[in-house]
Amino acid sequence: MSAILLMLLGLGGMAAGYFFYSRYIAERIFRFDPDFITPAHEFEDGIDYVPTNKFVLWGHHFTSVAGAAPIVGPAIAVIWGWLPAFLWVVLGTIFFAGVHDSGAIWASVRNRALSVGSLTGYVVGKRARSIFMIVIFLVLLMVNAVFGVVIARLLINNPGSVVPIWGAIAVALVIGQMIYRFKFNLPLVSLLGVIALYWLIYIGPAVPVALPESVAGLPANAAWILILFAYAAIASLLPVWVLLQPRDYINGLQLFVGLILLYGAVLIGSPKIVAPMINHQVPEGAPPLIPLLFVTIACGAISGFHGLVASGTTSKQLNRETDARFVGYFGATGEGLLALAAIIAATAGFASLADWQAVYSGFGNGGVQAFVDGGAVILSDGIGINAAVAGTMLTVMAALFAGTTMDTGLRLQRYIFQEFGEIYGIRWLGRPLPATLMAVGCCVLLAFGAGGPDGSGGLLIWPLFGTTNQLLAGLTLLIVTVMLVRLKRPIWVTLLPLVFLLLMTLAALLIQLNSFYQKQDWFLLGLDIVVLVAAILVTLECVSALRKSERESATEDV
Repeated sequence: MSAILLMLLGLGGMAAGYFFYSRYIAERIFRFDPDFITPAHEFEDGIDYVPTNKFVLWGHHFTSVAGAAPIVGPAIAVIWGWLPAFLWVVLGTIFFAGVHDSGAIWASVRNRALSVGSLTGYVVGKRARSIFMIVIFLVLLMVNAVFGVVIARLLINNPGSVVPIWGAIAVALVIGQMIYRFKFNLPLVSLLGVIALYWLIYIGPAVPVALPESVAGLPANAAWILILFAYAAIASLLPVWVLLQPRDYINGLQLFVGLILLYGAVLIGSPKIVAPMINHQVPEGAPPLIPLLFVTIACGAISGFHGLVASGTTSKQLNRETDARFVGYFGATGEGLLALAAIIAATAGFASLADWQAVYSGFGNGGVQAFVDGGAVILSDGIGINAAVAGTMLTVMAALFAGTTMDTGLRLQRYIFQEFGEIYGIRWLGRPLPATLMAVGCCVLLAFGAGGPDGSGGLLIWPLFGTTNQLLAGLTLLIVTVMLVRLKRPIWVTLLPLVFLLLMTLAALLIQLNSFYQKQDWFLLGLDIVVLVAAILVTLECVSALRKSERESATEDV
């Protein structure tokens, strides 16, 4: 089968979702009001609350939620065949992710830009909030600790990517000044920024940078992890317009240029999909397609981390409430486009079925490397880009997105500690610097305390990320649904996705529970039980709140 057909079906479906379905939910369900005074204006402080151009904010939201996950998940999930992964990415983007992201922004904006955790206390109750905050903390800890490992490995495996990855920070700092301080024309700044990024990608292979094998007694990857955490800590304390916003925005444009090149190469080269449509010969030990597909592919279909970004940073920068459709729904659509590209690269970037099977010989194989290698082949064969340059471009793309997610993730974790300080009356924890140090300290403790001198401890709890993350998405949809019930609006657009998601996630948690027990992995077994109990308790609390809201609405009608 030609990859062109898969590409056109995916692009067409997502375009229809944005132009038609997102308009319906924006106008009939959430009813975005252009005259509503958003928290960005009400609490504007020039640091976290900053009214932002919707295109710039789209770049922030999109790149913050994307990371490496929409590449890794789909490029692993094709082991079950390309059709299940394709359907979940396309349908999940249209009916799940777009609704989730725009709904989370709306819910937060309507409640003083509170995070989804704090929002739970107002919408459901304090008990649900306390339990929910545990789930949120675990998700952020996993993301920050693991993405540090992922980026460090990319920097070590591809020294030619070091200059463009770190050079992108300098480009972002300049762009932030040009947009906010000097009021330059946005299209011109955007063009200059993209040119600068791709120039760095072009020269990267010519000036490779590699750390010594040992830095102050630490291996190179551990040194990179500490450098990355130090950078993320500084970035989380800077005003959003200085680094976070422009870095995310220019990375978003860079990704779209990269996607245009990749999809253009597919159109010109017409590669064939060599992977099976449905793989009837999955390797021994691979988990069942249902429900594991729906937690293996999170970002790119629906992801709870999106709700944290939507209610944590995006809602504080929304200029007009109507911008939530473009920022939230189209931001999720952009991630779906990246996941679709990952599926094509991981199924059509191989010379033969035998080559594909050699890579996908066990569950968990593939991932970023399959995307980079397969995508480089497609770019080289389709539009003649040098394979080394193409590989560097895709590596930088993955690393930059992981980096922007880590930036936002650490800022969000800082917000969580500040909220802990406000909730429990710990004044010093409510300030940015102590909260940031606590956030970094937890990540470093997990990375090196559990992983030893190489700093890979974050990978220890990563097997639970998919289920915990999807659980968070379902619970976020529950909060939005309760708000819709109280406003007497249709709830099927959020209720159906959340029921499906909670069922799949709880089933996956039970399957993992048995797997950890069989392996006698008592740490993950215990953590799985904690997440499972938290999920059940929060779900029961939300269902109780939902019924109470329905009764109150019925009483008012009478």
